[in-house]
Amino acid sequence: MQQVRNYYVILGVSQDATNEEIKKSFRKLARQYHPDVNPGDKTVEEKFKDINEAYDILSDETKRADYDSQLLGKGKRRPNRISRNGTPNSDNSYRQDSDFWKFKDFTPATTKRAKVVTPSRSSRRDVEAKLIIPLEKAYQGGRERIRLEDGRSLEVEMPPGMISGQKIRLKGQGLDGGDLYLKITIATHSIFELQGTDIYCQVPLTPSEAILGGAVEIPTIDGLVKMTVPKGVRPGQRLRLANKGYPDASGNRGDQLVEIQIVIPPEPSEEELELYQKIRDKEKFNPRQYLLGN
Repeated sequence: MQQVRNYYVILGVSQDATNEEIKKSFRKLARQYHPDVNPGDKTVEEKFKDINEAYDILSDETKRADYDSQLLGKGKRRPNRISRNGTPNSDNSYRQDSDFWKFKDFTPATTKRAKVVTPSRSSRRDVEAKLIIPLEKAYQGGRERIRLEDGRSLEVEMPPGMISGQKIRLKGQGLDGGDLYLKITIATHSIFELQGTDIYCQVPLTPSEAILGGAVEIPTIDGLVKMTVPKGVRPGQRLRLANKGYPDASGNRGDQLVEIQIVIPPEPSEEELELYQKIRDKEKFNPRQYLLGN
């Protein structure tokens, strides 16, 4: 009997966890196990893939429901989980599987068996498998090792600039001489969000950085770069870094969209408080003036 991977354990949440709890745990783990934080550590890289695979399933209501049905065991009762409409759902107990790849009719976030594409007299079958990869790997390309249900391990040369839904054909690696098609899914990133060929992210600034402007370091898919923040930038305002987005089929890159967030220091020092007090004593701007009818 094939076993279903325990995505709840991978993300460190319970089966009745809310979407917000799942998202919070994913972001924490994604930062901890990101390949850029642990360069050259293949174990951490595999862990990062597992975390993204688990989040891809559990963050989607439909995928999560399908996945939960895979966890059901006869005669076993699962704990209740409250759905979005307030109706309790139930989960059954499960068993965890350490294999990354599963070929069967349907296993969430892993693979599925494709239909026979050759004449019925032939036993050759093409197989489609889902491959979840980090955004950086999709952007850079390079060699990626995968494991198949029959125990084979393959190294695949990935092209740069891959997108979700793209398929890579491995000739003769399917069933009985058929082909294997890897369907690419780009994992949810903890910082960046793809919007077509543009890459969106949020960058926090201190009040003084927002008022005075200047150069600040921000992350991009190519690494850290310095961006000039104009004086008096507003929260929610978007700045654009030209040609720092994702490449299209022709190799032309989009832009990076940087949304400004202004963050108040949680524990300002006594000296900082004194300076803020001096500013308040001298400032003339009153953002509530229109409320006073003046």
